[in-house]
Amino acid sequence: MKAIVVHAYGGPEVLRYEDAPEPVPGPGEVLVAVRAVGVNFADVTSRLGRYRPKLPWIPGVEAAGEVIRLGADVTEVRVGDRVAWAEPPAGLPLRPMGRWVPGQPLVDSYPRTYAERAVVPAWRTVPVPDGVDDPTAAAVMLQGVTAHYLAYAAAPVRAGHRVLVHAGAGGVGLLLTQMAKALGATVYTTVSSDAKARESAEAGADGVVVYTRENFRDRILEWTDGEGVDVVYDSVGAATFDGSLECLRPRGHLVLYGQASGPVPPLDLTRLHTGSYSVTRPSLAHYTASREELLERGRAVLEGVAKGTLRVRIHRVYPLQEAARAHAELEGRQTVGKIVLVP
Repeated sequence: MKAIVVHAYGGPEVLRYEDAPEPVPGPGEVLVAVRAVGVNFADVTSRLGRYRPKLPWIPGVEAAGEVIRLGADVTEVRVGDRVAWAEPPAGLPLRPMGRWVPGQPLVDSYPRTYAERAVVPAWRTVPVPDGVDDPTAAAVMLQGVTAHYLAYAAAPVRAGHRVLVHAGAGGVGLLLTQMAKALGATVYTTVSSDAKARESAEAGADGVVVYTRENFRDRILEWTDGEGVDVVYDSVGAATFDGSLECLRPRGHLVLYGQASGPVPPLDLTRLHTGSYSVTRPSLAHYTASREELLERGRAVLEGVAKGTLRVRIHRVYPLQEAARAHAELEGRQTVGKIVLVP
């Protein structure tokens, strides 16, 4: 089969389109013919070596396709089923759910979706409903489920809340804005350009800050009469973290779920005392730790797309062999919505 293979960490040029062995499903796994692949900033982070997947490595944490072979003891799906799935970034160590013993190996996700075929744990797949095509399913799965656990679990949005969503024109940002608005919140976002500001506003944002020309902290405090917001959802990391803390009202929550600008330096916890703030660094793995929870979130997202209550913005679809171009565009902040690769 053809796949994108990485032999060394580095820039987009390390993404090589070449032959790779076809994977074989083991017990509890399925082989999927990949029809569409979602491109995520987590793929970039792993490619750069900030997360450390074992090399050689096939990138990709999200895709949609058709089940073509079952491993032993699979009961969740059948051959011919259309499914979508999403996993935590490869190379990112995560403590397993449940009791953990010091010295026990940590989870290292390795889903390998930049390929014509992929092996997936059957329990991690979500059925794709009629009316949702493969590129859309691949585009929305990771970011939609992420937006769902952020809005419904990591820092639940309540009617009347005021929230700030960084990267408001990104894939998660657009979906999270729509979900927060549906829950009754006032939503503010940050974006890098006027074009992205228009996209964010169309998704329902009540106020959009173009951070390249104005200070988002000052603008948010102005819009909230100095009170601050209940929740900040921050996927940017180092460049926004301090300002995000300063935007919070007393007893507000900062949800740091990414580090597009780099990791946040160590935090002196006494800084939280000034407003009784809370900070959390959640992971998709821990908010989809059971099949029941995964299906709850995945179905809510895909059914919302099918019904038209959740709008997915696909920026561009590239053939798989142009993965390097897709990464360069994503890193260059040239995207509005999601990039999808098609094998």
